Amino acid sequence: MKLASYVAGGQECYGVVTDDGVITMRGHASLRDALAAGALEGMRSAAAIAKPDFKLADIHFLPVIPNPHKILCAGVNYKSHAAEVGRELPKQPSMFIRFTDTLVGHQGQMIRPKLSDNFDFEGELTMVISKGGRHIPIDKALDHVAGYTIFVDGSVRDYQKFSVTSGKNWPGTGPLGPWMVTADEIPDPSKLTLTTRLNGQQVQHSGTDKLIYSCQQIVSFCSDFTELHPGDIIATGTPEGVGHSRKPPLWMKPGDLLEVEISKIGVLRTKIVDEN
Repeated sequence: MKLASYVAGGQECYGVVTDDGVITMRGHASLRDALAAGALEGMRSAAAIAKPDFKLADIHFLPVIPNPHKILCAGVNYKSHAAEVGRELPKQPSMFIRFTDTLVGHQGQMIRPKLSDNFDFEGELTMVISKGGRHIPIDKALDHVAGYTIFVDGSVRDYQKFSVTSGKNWPGTGPLGPWMVTADEIPDPSKLTLTTRLNGQQVQHSGTDKLIYSCQQIVSFCSDFTELHPGDIIATGTPEGVGHSRKPPLWMKPGDLLEVEISKIGVLRTKIVDEN
């Protein structure tokens, strides 16, 4: 089942995505609230007997979870990426935090800051938490995952070299979507393929089996240092191919089209624009 958040008819909605459109769910105020209420099976049952309310062309996609309690991101979590940026392998998951106002929906605009042109792409497999908690065992971690989506960790490299926080938290630099595919359809998140394209040119391509720390390990680790909540977003890191490791560097610029595709999930698309 695919779940999305969107605006339709002037209202913020969430619902089930089908081949024919979207079926709006009305039991809760938001998808985050629906996850907190354990409503996944109810949404599945409702969608099975309903017809789409809107065509995909008639909705404006929001970030899958527009209002997460937390956005946690793993850095340097592929060996190949660690090698290209000259970093040692982390001895534990290297996590950082993003702010909610960095998020952008599918087919939205990714904003290049006016103070920098060192604007880089990082395509990432991302988890959405269904059941919160602390100190979650590794072997139980995926029981806490509602599903999987795609994230672009847009990075302002000349600021990031001094501080991860300032390099990763510019407004409108984190596309999240297009939807969430529920975990029952992806029983093993280590068997996916991630591809990033900039203006149609492939710039990243990797299997998620190349993660240094698995989805299970990351969820467990994060739950040790913070309480996880339904709707929390956990990005798992990016593979090799990022722009700043190329010679010359490959920066995103206004007018560019960025696409990140992950097997069994779909394609997240965004256009690059300049900050006003």
